[in-house]
Amino acid sequence: MKINFTKTLIAAVAAFAAAFGVANADHHGKAKKDIVDTAVAAGDFTTLAAALEAAGLVETLKGEGPFTVFAPTDAAFAKLPEGAVENLLKPENKDQLIAVLTYHVLPGKVMSGDIAGKTLDVETVQGSTISVDATDGVKVDDASVTKADIKASNGVIHVIDAVVMP
Repeated sequence: MKINFTKTLIAAVAAFAAAFGVANADHHGKAKKDIVDTAVAAGDFTTLAAALEAAGLVETLKGEGPFTVFAPTDAAFAKLPEGAVENLLKPENKDQLIAVLTYHVLPGKVMSGDIAGKTLDVETVQGSTISVDATDGVKVDDASVTKADIKASNGVIHVIDAVVMP
């Protein structure tokens, strides 16, 4: 499986922001699409979508939730060492892929305002803790949040510029 990683992070963030304007909200501002559909509609999460499919996590993230997802863009996946994504997508590495993806998910809905000015370690769906530093922007382990508080019907997405590893 060959994946095209030619888009820049700036283009990814701009396209993501445009896709999330009012397209995912009803007239009351309530999100209409779930986390998966919201990310797929943005167009810069094809690697994440493929990984969720390979891991069998699509239905989980389409479930009731609520979930908080730190969503790496295609450009974030492109920063991984050559062959890493392809290796993770192999059926024999499904458990490792599930661990990586669920490390990007928190149970519950955490908006940026809930953590502003705080530094904390939060338990992920994967079971490990992830470090969140919201004292100067927001960092999640070594990734920066480039767009926060994208509402979905079953939680919230925060776009990050790197894939974080458990």
